[in-house]
Amino acid sequence: MVAYATFTLTGQPFMSRYWSSLVHRLMPYVPGEQPRLPNLVKLNTNENPYPPSPRVDAAIAEEMANGGESLRLYPDPGAERLKAAIAIRYMQFGITPQQIFVGNGSDEVLAHVFMALLKHELPIFFPDITYSFYPVYCGLYEIAHVAVPLDENFEIRCEDYAAANGGIIFPNPNAPTGRLLPLSAIERLLLTHHRSVVVIDEAYIDFGGESALALVNQHPNLLVVHTLSKSRSLAGLRVGYAVGHHDLIEALERVKNSFNSYPLDRLAIAGAVAAIGDQEHFEITRQAVISSREALRSTLLRLGFEVQPSAANFIFARHPQHDAGQLAAALRQRGIIVRHFRLPRIDQYLRITIGTDAQCALLVKALAEIVGESILIA
Repeated sequence: MVAYATFTLTGQPFMSRYWSSLVHRLMPYVPGEQPRLPNLVKLNTNENPYPPSPRVDAAIAEEMANGGESLRLYPDPGAERLKAAIAIRYMQFGITPQQIFVGNGSDEVLAHVFMALLKHELPIFFPDITYSFYPVYCGLYEIAHVAVPLDENFEIRCEDYAAANGGIIFPNPNAPTGRLLPLSAIERLLLTHHRSVVVIDEAYIDFGGESALALVNQHPNLLVVHTLSKSRSLAGLRVGYAVGHHDLIEALERVKNSFNSYPLDRLAIAGAVAAIGDQEHFEITRQAVISSREALRSTLLRLGFEVQPSAANFIFARHPQHDAGQLAAALRQRGIIVRHFRLPRIDQYLRITIGTDAQCALLVKALAEIVGESILIA
């Protein structure tokens, strides 16, 4: 007799008899909350507080001309126009379109990376405090992994990754801590582990770091992953890409073409090309985020918070006299939401997205009231 697990869905029992054994074992990723509340100060999912380049609107409108006639046709499966735009953007590093892979946001790109480049006999390494999709992909693809502890300052230590492995992956700056690993340390990892792929997930690199794209043509085991969701303000369009040696890109293309040959639609391609081409808008908005981040960090320090150095579009902070969960709840009551991770080592920290200066002022005012401090808000 076969026994089936019983679960509850909307109050009704059902039998998961049709699930595979893999599905029973999966622990899915939980994305940041996307509430639909009026007048909400939303500082929990690291979206850019500024709109994308005006060129994006124009490009999408052009694609929709003639009643959206082009939408009845499949998009370019290789998104060659987008690859060319990315190569031009990083021409100083000698990047060619053949070294670029594109997908529906960096999450889909990373999913293909795990399958194509990180599924080996030896376990892969990533930090114990990092992007929580990594262990989810390991579960989905049944990849052995080791979570390497960050040090007491939440920093990655290269020496902790010395053992033989099937690959290394981490965000730089790391998430949710915001700490940056210098390019010299990444190069040491590449030289030490020349038989393994090293994947640097640079979702936040434009807010304060030096990109490892500068190392791609010197190290065939390096893959760098980017997204247009953060610094290009296109989280709703879903565009990501990876840059690396031709052999790494070919592996990703093989997996992609065994899964979905047309990952990016025509509107996404048009909008992404336009956003990448507007360097002036990019510089203005990213510098605005950096300036707001440093001002917010300084103010929170004056409020008694301990704030990690950040090279991202968020800060990671705790207050030694106030529980993080209670702080998050009190902010929510005031119409402000931040991210609180109920995880070992970081359950007393809040990850706070950098909003506009007006949003940051509302946050500071609320926190000052909650922690009982008086502070001059500029």
